[in-house]
Amino acid sequence: MTLASVRPDRRHAATPTLPTTPSVPAPPPRSTPPTAGPGRARALLLIVVLGALSAIGPLATDLYLPALPEIAADLNTSESAVKLTLTSVMAGMALGQLVVGPLSDRWGRRGPLLVGTIVFTLSTGAIAFAPNVEVFTVLRFVQGLSAAAGLVVSRAIVRDVFDGDAAATFFSRLVLLSGLAPMLGPILGGQLLVIGPWPLLFGVLGAAGLLTTVLVWWALPESLPVERRTAVDPRGQLRVFGALLRDVRFIVPTMTLALSFGMSFTYISAFSFVSRNELGADARQFALVFAVTTLGMIVGNQINAMLIRRVEIHRRLILGLAGSIASVVALGVLDVSGSASLLSVTVALFVMMLFTGLVSPNATALALAGQPSRTAGSGSALLGTLQFGIGSAVAALAGLGGSVTLSGMTAVMLTAAVGAASVFALAAVPARRARAATV
Repeated sequence: MTLASVRPDRRHAATPTLPTTPSVPAPPPRSTPPTAGPGRARALLLIVVLGALSAIGPLATDLYLPALPEIAADLNTSESAVKLTLTSVMAGMALGQLVVGPLSDRWGRRGPLLVGTIVFTLSTGAIAFAPNVEVFTVLRFVQGLSAAAGLVVSRAIVRDVFDGDAAATFFSRLVLLSGLAPMLGPILGGQLLVIGPWPLLFGVLGAAGLLTTVLVWWALPESLPVERRTAVDPRGQLRVFGALLRDVRFIVPTMTLALSFGMSFTYISAFSFVSRNELGADARQFALVFAVTTLGMIVGNQINAMLIRRVEIHRRLILGLAGSIASVVALGVLDVSGSASLLSVTVALFVMMLFTGLVSPNATALALAGQPSRTAGSGSALLGTLQFGIGSAVAALAGLGGSVTLSGMTAVMLTAAVGAASVFALAAVPARRARAATV
């Protein structure tokens, strides 16, 4: 069975790609009543499984955020060295997607995905026994490499099954589930720190990886039939990536997404130190702030889903970019005026994440819309690599001066937000011409 047989709810105009090969039954004639019940059930199961796969990476990033100061003290290292473990896992996710994406185009989605979830489970368990920050950082890199499988393959599966606004709709629903991970991760991490030391967090995360492996094995059928797979040698794969980098329809929304992600990841990686050192928050208060701001991202994604039939995709993306800049400017005003408090900063960050929720699904859908299914894994891989690679590099700038401060965090976030909007604005005209040429 393949995911090509998934039939989503017709009310949302999500029409899957249905190959009519001898191995995959063709859809019934129009006169035959559709089996809406099983179709909806399979679509719901697809959302749950892909949501879990999309969540495992963010959970690996966010679960241990409340424990960063404790880890620094326990491993006898600096704040900047512990913050580098966040960059390490993001770099692993970036590189891993370049490997897993093409493999999923060649061998199908299930095999590379299962290998990734198994390696993730093993590396996560090993982190709990890391004797120093150097081993910790290396294992986090391996963890990121393996977590990349869930990120890149879940996007490729969506591209296998959906197109255009239907894909944007599905991405918005997917983020509703996957967004629970960064929202609940710090809360769970804060509570686990009450029960035991920081290695307990990675034990729980390893158990989540094992559960995800079982879920993929049991509930996720193959979405890429053999006849649609592509075998490409390394030189040919480089040509595929080169063509994507030259395709304005791909690179413009991808760079927009990457810089916007750099803005939000700067907050994710720096705020645990800022909230403690400048705003007087403890681990539980930080977790609550993080949950509230992540809720903003989920709300933004659901607003995006409601706007899909009313507002064109580029306008939705422009709205998200403009709102992101305005909210970060407000955060800077709070800092400069000396009126920054835990409450006021939380409100500004909530608004920022809300508008970020409009940027991510639309930019992702635009970037992958022009890619054929046989190379969707490669497109998804390059998108994810640029997103996490550029995003982690941008976030690292916030700690270059030594201690992480609210001023430094805000300056980097504003630079990234303006950069994302500038890339999209400067390339809007040629991008529209390129899309019009394909019609």
